[in-house]
Amino acid sequence: MTALDEVLVECRSASAWALADWTLVDCLDRVQALTDAVAAVRLSLIREVDGRGVAVGQGATSTAVWLRERYRISSGAAARSVRLAAAMDAEAATVGQALTAGTVNVEQATVIAAAVADLPVELRTAGAQHLVAEAAVFGPRELGVLGQRLLEVVDPGRAQERAGADLARAEDRAYHGRGLFLTDVAGSPRVRVTGWLDREGAAEVRAALDPLCSPRTSRRDGPHPSEPGLGGAATSGDETRSAGSGPAGPDLRTAGQRRADALIEVCRHACAAGELPDNGGDRPQIVVTVNWGTLRGQVGAAMLDDGSPVSAAAARRIACDAAVLPAVLGGAGQVLDIGRERRLFTGPLRRALILRDGGCAHPGCDRPPRWCDGHHIQHWADGGLTALGNAVLLCRHHHRLIHHSDWQV
Repeated sequence: MTALDEVLVECRSASAWALADWTLVDCLDRVQALTDAVAAVRLSLIREVDGRGVAVGQGATSTAVWLRERYRISSGAAARSVRLAAAMDAEAATVGQALTAGTVNVEQATVIAAAVADLPVELRTAGAQHLVAEAAVFGPRELGVLGQRLLEVVDPGRAQERAGADLARAEDRAYHGRGLFLTDVAGSPRVRVTGWLDREGAAEVRAALDPLCSPRTSRRDGPHPSEPGLGGAATSGDETRSAGSGPAGPDLRTAGQRRADALIEVCRHACAAGELPDNGGDRPQIVVTVNWGTLRGQVGAAMLDDGSPVSAAAARRIACDAAVLPAVLGGAGQVLDIGRERRLFTGPLRRALILRDGGCAHPGCDRPPRWCDGHHIQHWADGGLTALGNAVLLCRHHHRLIHHSDWQV
């Protein structure tokens, strides 16, 4: 170290401006090689410090923290030095030798060591030798790309097996990470739809959406088709003619809008087909509660079964292709008291229950009606009637709680 210090003092005192071009470049080449050689020595010293526990003995929590504080370097640089020093002492000894010989620089050595660490132990020496040879031509970035395919070079058969296993794991992660989320935007009538699908599921969705995503004459511009005499429009084929207007213009929807419309239409077809399983005692459906005067006059608002408001115009549009069921308690148009003939709360009675309770009636619970069961306040087995006055809407959790605790309705 003393001799090295003396040589460095002499080198620093020399004037670089006096050197010829070729001498200047030659000196820079030699200094770069010496820098890498010194870096190799530094890594071997760090490895010894780490192995002896010197840093911990001086009160540091780790060798990386000790290096950061002692030499005022970044945490990332300190951690990389410790990892590279450990690698040079073990599986990447070939890389350490190349660094000492000046064949690779520190950046190249770091990339090579990381790539070699991903190989099976018996293949690491061959992998390191291959990348050290490539380091004569390629820099750290290119070596990183080559390192991703290193197993294909040193053991092609095993690489194919690993690729298949990696793909299977990735598909499994994608499947278990799937999700669809509908988030209400506060203060806005919009709902944000986000989510993840695995490729197989996405292919199914695309297959269903694509036939409905092709551009066509717009159906949403202008009044929605409605019954005669209520300001609606007559339809024919793929065109919409409003009263006193010409044919609708070309489809101006974006690709994203067409996909959103297609997803809604696919779900509408699925509900209309009548083949979906029951949901809370009813077939899948949209329930809109609206005052009859609001529906006729299109002034005011309606409400979905989850409590979300919709305009009277939207309720009127939905009603064009829906059963309009008057929810008049005790009225002749709706049977709300089934008595002992049936045990389950279904049909009109369930809709009246939803209209009254709006979801789980347990204090503090906000679960929507579609997640809830109808509960007999006086149990059916004890002679309780299947009637609105003997019913309450409860989610599955609180339904179980009512049956197995001291809660009373």
